[in-house]
Amino acid sequence: METLKLLRDYFPTSVFTGKCLVFVSEDWRVELTEHKDSDFSKTNAVPSIIRVRISKKALDGDLITGHYEDFQLESPGELAEQIEKYVQAAIGTNLREESI
Repeated sequence: METLKLLRDYFPTSVFTGKCLVFVSEDWRVELTEHKDSDFSKTNAVPSIIRVRISKKALDGDLITGHYEDFQLESPGELAEQIEKYVQAAIGTNLREESI
């Protein structure tokens, strides 16, 4: 959850639910979840995996899960920038400037 809390500061329009970061609009839902490696035999700390899941709202209001991508970058700034570029390319909206 530490990485999600750092990303929350980078994306001011996001909502932290306690388990994920969510961006919601009339047409889209973008969800960021954090997954840690549970292999405790590794000696080096591996950065968490941040899964970005993008869903589009259908005409009836249901969410249609589109696609997701996993990001695993050590630098929080670089991680946030790459996630932002990915979501912008997928839905055409800037996460930092306005609510999607």
